[in-house]
Amino acid sequence: MDAGADASDFLFDGPSSSPVRLILCHGAGAPMDSPFMNRVARGVAADGFRVARFEFPYMRARRTGGRAGAPDRPPVLRQAWLDAIGAIRSDAAADGGRDGDPRIFVGGKSLGGRVASMVADEARVAGLVCLGYPFHPPGRPEKLRTAHLENLETRALFVQGTRDPFGTREEVGGYRLSPRIALHWLSDGDHSWKPRASSGRTEAQNLEEGIAAVAAFLKTS
Repeated sequence: MDAGADASDFLFDGPSSSPVRLILCHGAGAPMDSPFMNRVARGVAADGFRVARFEFPYMRARRTGGRAGAPDRPPVLRQAWLDAIGAIRSDAAADGGRDGDPRIFVGGKSLGGRVASMVADEARVAGLVCLGYPFHPPGRPEKLRTAHLENLETRALFVQGTRDPFGTREEVGGYRLSPRIALHWLSDGDHSWKPRASSGRTEAQNLEEGIAAVAAFLKTS
């Protein structure tokens, strides 16, 4: 979406009549219709919300040309997000809302949520939802990706697995984060919320809990 975006660039779930739009973007290695993204988007939409998914340019290129290129540079990722927000605002207006509808939420899986967190204040959205925020690269806890989160003004929900290698519950507890950020921890979950079989917890349970947390956030924001 480096040349702008329109409704044809999205996957939509949920009723177009909903006053809430949640825009989601994928993680670094899997597309917008990965099993995780399908489950979360459809689960949230089932609660009556309009969910729109889009892809960064590099992921769209993989889909159309089969190239396994690296993620785009940060300015391209940021602009893709801003284009997506603009397109969904126009879509909301066409469906009976008003341009600049404040009931637009942004977020996504890992990289998608991280970039959304970088544009949320600028875009003046209603809220931010991060599904497994990558607080640091695995095995490199000193490489924090939290500086911009210290002063985040947008109300946010981060849904995290307690043993996520990108930031465990113990690690994140020591970070300086904006008071606007709420953390919801999923028991024994990894970066995609999947627990170990020995934990007594199932992946389905964590997905269901995570989706319910997102839906509750959208209802109360």
